[in-house]
Amino acid sequence: QVQLSESGGGAVQAGGSLRLSCAASGRTFSRYTMGWFRHAPGKERQFVAAISWNVDNTAYEDSVKGRFTISRDNAKNTMYLQMNSLKPEDTAVYYCAVQRRIYGSVGETTGQNYDYWGQGTQVTVSS
Repeated sequence: QVQLSESGGGAVQAGGSLRLSCAASGRTFSRYTMGWFRHAPGKERQFVAAISWNVDNTAYEDSVKGRFTISRDNAKNTMYLQMNSLKPEDTAVYYCAVQRRIYGSVGETTGQNYDYWGQGTQVTVSS
């Protein structure tokens, strides 16, 4: 059974940092694009970042560019999101996800092509 498990969320003050991890089990995702999404109360789910299967390509939502860094370790079947200079507007539940098809595009930001999702981890940034 495929399972994605996020960890690393928490509460920090503005300007602080957190590192999220997404550990995959039940299947190897080394040929699949993986991504992070977030969902804040009263807002729609939002794309945050994506990374290609071979780490050659990444994509970021405009508001996190220069502050967040996505990475992955295929040997560990794990993806990461380093979040620096956090802002209160980054407060949300963060989800990791894996695309349906191999070698998918990092430009897919709607989430519709992502088949597997984690349970989410809460990130709260106070001002």
